Amino acid sequence: MKKNLVVVLTTLLLLLACNTQSKISKYFNCSTINFKNLEEVKDFKNLFSVEIPETWKTNLYYDHFQSSIYTADTTKQLTQTLLLDITLINKSINFDSNFKLKQEQENLSKNLIKIKSAETTLIEKPSYYTISKGKKGNYDYQIGHFFIKINEQNFILAKAEIYGDSIVDQRFCNALSLIQKIKNYH
Repeated sequence: MKKNLVVVLTTLLLLLACNTQSKISKYFNCSTINFKNLEEVKDFKNLFSVEIPETWKTNLYYDHFQSSIYTADTTKQLTQTLLLDITLINKSINFDSNFKLKQEQENLSKNLIKIKSAETTLIEKPSYYTISKGKKGNYDYQIGHFFIKINEQNFILAKAEIYGDSIVDQRFCNALSLIQKIKNYH
């Protein structure tokens, strides 16, 4: 009896996770995205990795509190590509009202307007995302912050930056596709 209950609960949780993920993909009208020639890139501290196209330019950064992979397809113009910064931060995170208010305040300080935000599931972890828009330099600009709670002491912040107003949803779908390829080693 206990075994059946565990199986039913696990199945329900998986269905909810898949349904939530499809909601974020539906927001951007995502279809299946298949990048070619992916390579696994590990962060400097070997805390996580992500698969990215091998032709993309990638930089690593680390300090005592965080480790980052920053990548972009530099063969395309800025208004046709996306900039993706994935950082594992050694700090606890809770998606409570104080956290959400702080995100709103940061948007306002950067003259950004929130378009959408919601709690969701990414890489099978509780997550929160916010999409905002504004101007950066001479360009229309949108940024997605995807906060992924890894455990009580760590979270991943994946930032997707989109310049210009061309194929914005497609570029966010590309970012989501890559974010889903994050592997956490904690």
